[in-house]
Amino acid sequence: MNRLSSGRTVAMQSNLSALVRKIGIALAIAALCGAAAQQAYALNKVEKKPADAAAAMPAGAVASVNGVPIAQAQVDEAVRMSKAPDTPALRAALKNQLIARELFRQAALKQHYDTKPQVVAAVEQAKALAMTQAYLHDQVKPAPVAEADVRARYDAVVATLGENEYKPSVIAVNDADTAKQIIARLKKGEDFGKLAQQFSKGPAAAQGGALNWISFKTPIEAGHTQNWPQPLAEALVKLPQGGLTREPVQVGDAYWILRADDKRPTQVPTFDQAKDTLRQQLEQVAMEKATAQMVADLIRNARIQQ
Repeated sequence: MNRLSSGRTVAMQSNLSALVRKIGIALAIAALCGAAAQQAYALNKVEKKPADAAAAMPAGAVASVNGVPIAQAQVDEAVRMSKAPDTPALRAALKNQLIARELFRQAALKQHYDTKPQVVAAVEQAKALAMTQAYLHDQVKPAPVAEADVRARYDAVVATLGENEYKPSVIAVNDADTAKQIIARLKKGEDFGKLAQQFSKGPAAAQGGALNWISFKTPIEAGHTQNWPQPLAEALVKLPQGGLTREPVQVGDAYWILRADDKRPTQVPTFDQAKDTLRQQLEQVAMEKATAQMVADLIRNARIQQ
């Protein structure tokens, strides 16, 4: 190893040590794989393979690491999981990452890391998870959702819609004083979205607290608020377009700030426009119900001590 290579190696080790301290071993391994992939790419460009190397590889393999093939299917799956545009450059990078990962696996196996307690425990956990998922897939049999069920759900939802619909943004915090301070800052012209990202514990905080369109029949009635807490629904329908709640709205232990970003006559989607979404919702409910029933049956036939 020449002096330049030695210096780079020392620098790489120092950088990796700092990386481990800052972001933990999992991310360090990911970074190490990336560095090794780059090294593998560089070596592939410099080192020429024997003429019969391609012939020695099994069909469907794109590389071989000490006799262990890297299959084309592995690269295809890596491209799919990346959700990036499928390009030759991406495939080359992912192939080199797979080569680096196989090198690490072989090095770890050579030093018997497969027998370390934490590795054995992780393997058992992964096995238990895969086994459970396969079991549930085969055994949980949700009731089928008929077209009539979807139509009935559509009619029920439409019946709850009011004359107008609202596009709200929300900020939810844990105490009244913080909520009042935020309202004061909003009145001075500070950006609602930035304050939501900074303070909100409520839905869509990362998106500035902006929620989807919602409609209520007025006057507000209990049980007809589209799963919104009734005090929030009552406060929202009273706001003019662009209006902001003057005082925080308390719901349980949380204090909410509402802004009516927009208001318009309710736009009711047609059945054909809504049926796929409604079917998915009903199928999810059916799955949850079937799973709960299976849990109840297993508990009934088990001896559980706590």
